[in-house]
Amino acid sequence: MPRNASSRRPPPPTAVSAGVDAAERLPALLAHAGRVTDLLAALHLRLLEQTGGVTSLLFQHNPRNGFLHATSGYGVDVLPNGPWAPEHDEAALAAAAFDGRTPIVVADAGRVTPDLASRLEQPAVVLIPLVRGDDRVGLLAIGFASAPADSHIDAEAVADTFTAALELFQLRRRDQFQRDLTALLNAFSTSLWASLNLTTCLQVLCEGANRIFAAERTSIWIHERRARDLVLQASSDPRQIALSVWVDAADTLAPAAAAMRRERSEIVSLGDDGASAMVTIPLRVRRALGTIVVEAARIEPGGELDLLDRADELGRQLSPAIENMQLLDEVVCSRRELENTFDSIAHLVAVVDRRGRIVHVNKAFAARVNRAREDLVDRPIGDVVGPDLAAWLAQQQARVAERLIPPDDTAATFETVDPVLKGPFLITTTELVDRDHRPNGRVIVARDLLTRTKLESEREELRKRLTQTEKLAALGQFVAGIAHELNNPLQGVLGHLELLRATGAFPKQLRAEVQTIYREADRAAKIVRNLLVFAGSRRLTRRSVSLNGVLQKVLTLRASAHRAAGIEVVRHYDERLPRVPSDPLLVHQVFLNMVLNAEHAIAATGRPGGRLELTTSVSAAGDRIIAQVRDTGTGIPDDTLMRIFEPFYTTKDVGKGTGLGLAIAYGIVQEHGGHISAANHPEGGAIFTVELPTARVRTG
Repeated sequence: MPRNASSRRPPPPTAVSAGVDAAERLPALLAHAGRVTDLLAALHLRLLEQTGGVTSLLFQHNPRNGFLHATSGYGVDVLPNGPWAPEHDEAALAAAAFDGRTPIVVADAGRVTPDLASRLEQPAVVLIPLVRGDDRVGLLAIGFASAPADSHIDAEAVADTFTAALELFQLRRRDQFQRDLTALLNAFSTSLWASLNLTTCLQVLCEGANRIFAAERTSIWIHERRARDLVLQASSDPRQIALSVWVDAADTLAPAAAAMRRERSEIVSLGDDGASAMVTIPLRVRRALGTIVVEAARIEPGGELDLLDRADELGRQLSPAIENMQLLDEVVCSRRELENTFDSIAHLVAVVDRRGRIVHVNKAFAARVNRAREDLVDRPIGDVVGPDLAAWLAQQQARVAERLIPPDDTAATFETVDPVLKGPFLITTTELVDRDHRPNGRVIVARDLLTRTKLESEREELRKRLTQTEKLAALGQFVAGIAHELNNPLQGVLGHLELLRATGAFPKQLRAEVQTIYREADRAAKIVRNLLVFAGSRRLTRRSVSLNGVLQKVLTLRASAHRAAGIEVVRHYDERLPRVPSDPLLVHQVFLNMVLNAEHAIAATGRPGGRLELTTSVSAAGDRIIAQVRDTGTGIPDDTLMRIFEPFYTTKDVGKGTGLGLAIAYGIVQEHGGHISAANHPEGGAIFTVELPTARVRTG
C-alpha cells in the first residue's frame, strides 16, 4: 500500500476538520473502502485527534519470523523499510505491551527508545498493542510533544478499531484471492480436459498467477526425478520458453532449485523500488514436484506477510492439481505406449468381453478383415471370422462359463484355415480375469502359418546358402593349395619345353610329340590359373566400370551364335545404374560364362529358339547393383543346385566342359565382395543373380 506521511506538526484546523469528517465516515469506510490505505489514513487522523498525538506508526506483526514491519503512518516523512529491529530496552517494552495488553507511555523516548523516537521524531511515545486472542496483530506507536496521561487515551477502542480494520481487509483480500484462485483452477481444469497436455495446462497457471500477483513474469519449473533436473515447463514469457532452460536440482544458487527443498514460499529478492519482489513457491504433495517463480510481484508497504500467505495458498492449491496432471500425463503416455505396442504386433489380436463381443483389435486384425476398428467394436467375434473358428471360440466360451476350464488355466490352441481371415492360422485364446480371478473376457491371437512357413522356408534357404558358402570357402582353400603346388612343376615343364622348341635340341621326328606335350602342359597351366581365380588368389585391377557396358560387350561377342541358334535376347537395363569398382576383364568373364551356360541349357531342350533375358537394377538400399541372367532352358536339378559352383562339377557330357566356368564366376564375384546365386525360375528355365557393391569392399 502507498506510504502515508504528513508534516511533523500537529494537524492544522483543516486537517482536524478532515479528521472529524473521517471519523464520521468511519463506518462507511469500514464497509466500503476499496483500499486499506484510505481507511488507515482516516484511522491515523482520528487517532491523533483523539489523543493529541503528533505522529503515528502502525507496525504489523509477522508470525513467520516475529518481526514488526511498519505498514502505515501519519506525520512522518518516510515510512521505514524493512522490519523494526529494536534495541534491548525497546524490545522489552514491546514485549511488555503485548504481554500486558495495555498501553505503555515512554516519557523520555529519546533516551529509552531512541530508535522509535527517531522514527516518530517526537520526545514522547505511547505504545498500544494490537492483539486478537493469543495472536499478536501489531503495535501502534504514537509520538507526543510531551507525555500524555494514561486516562487520556482510550487504548482499547483504538486497538479494536485498528485490529478490526486490518482483519476486515485481510478477509476481503483473502476472499478476492480465493475467487481469483478458484477462477484459475477452473481455467486449469478446462484446459486439462480440453488438451490433456501438461505444458498447455501449466501455461494457463502461469498466466493466471501473473494476474493474481500483478507480476512481470511467472514461470513453472518441474522436477524431472530421473534426470535430477528442474526443467522450465511453462512461462508467461514466450521468449523464456524458447530458451529450453533447465537447472541441476542440487544447484543451491538457482532460486527454483533452492526453493524446491523448502516447505514454504520465500521472498528471494526485492526490487530496487521496494514495491516488487521475486517470490519462489515450492510445489509439493508427498514429494517435491517443482517450483513456481514469480518475478517482480507487486508488494505493498509492509505487505510481505500477505504476499507470502497468498503464495503459500497458491502452492497448496496448485500442487495437488499439478500432481494429478502429472499422473494423468503418465497414464496417457503409458496408454499410448501400450497401444503402440499392441498395434506393432504382427499377429492378429482381438480382445473380447464375457459375451464374446469385441472390445479392441490391433491394426493387423482390422486390416486383415478390411474394416475400421471402430466398426468392429461391440460386434460378436463370430461375425468377423470363419464358421469353424467361430464355433471353436463359442465352445471355449461355453466351457469357461460352465467352469470346465479354470480361469487361470493355460491357453487353448486351434489350427484352422479361415476363409474370412484368408489363410491358415494357429489360434490361441487366453482368458482375462479380474482381481477376484473371475472371467472377464478373452484375448484371441491368430498367428499366420503362411507367414511362418515362408519365414521357415527363407530360413532354410539361408541355411543352405550358408552351408554352400562355407563348403565352397573350404574347397577354395583346398584348391588354392593344390593349384600352388601344381603351378611350380608345370612352369618348369613349360619352361624346358619352350627351351627345347627354341633350340631344336631334339630329333625332328619327335617334333609333333613335343608340340603335343607343350599344348597339354599349357592347358594344365590354364586350369591351374582358373583354379586360383576360383580361390580368389588373383590380384584385381579395379576400375570404375559400367555393368551395362560389360553386358553389352558379352552379347556382342555372342551375337552371331545367338542368331545361328535362334535365341531371342531381351534386355532390361536400368539406365541410372551407378558404376562399380571392379576388374572389367574378370567381370566380363563372369557374365560370359553365365551366357554360355544359358546357351547350352537352351540347346539342351531340343527345341529350336529360346529366350535369354538380362536385367540390371539397384538394390532398395542403393548400396548394391543386381544383375540377372535368365534362360528358357531345362532348368537346374535340385541336387545340382547345391553343387553348381564347385570346381570340376558339370552336367555336360565328357569332353564338353571342364566344370570350371561357374566356379571361376563364383571366385571372381566373391573377390569383388559380391554374391552370386542360382535358382529355377517359376515359369521355367534358370536364373542367375549377381550382386556387386557400388563401393569398394575389403575382402581380406
